[in-house]
Amino acid sequence: MTTDDGLAAAAELFKVLGNQSRLRLLRLLEQSPRTVGALAEAAGLSQPLVSQHLRTLRHAGLVSVTRSGKESIYEVADHHVSHVIGDALEHVHEPDDSAH
Repeated sequence: MTTDDGLAAAAELFKVLGNQSRLRLLRLLEQSPRTVGALAEAAGLSQPLVSQHLRTLRHAGLVSVTRSGKESIYEVADHHVSHVIGDALEHVHEPDDSAH
């Protein structure tokens, strides 16, 4: 295995996760599957912006969509990513011990 195995894919994943609004949407979807309208309201974002972010998240394989009549219900497709986000949030909330 070379040191580059998977690094490009991981870098692409971090690019997708490198947006605060997309992280917020993923955190909301961890709680429960939701429609675009429900996500927009909960996140305080416009529906077109939420739709754009969901397209990016779907393309990256991080969310999936189920159609129910005219509604589309989104949910987290890869729960490993939920752990990555949770670990990142824990990391940023840890006290800074570098000064010691």
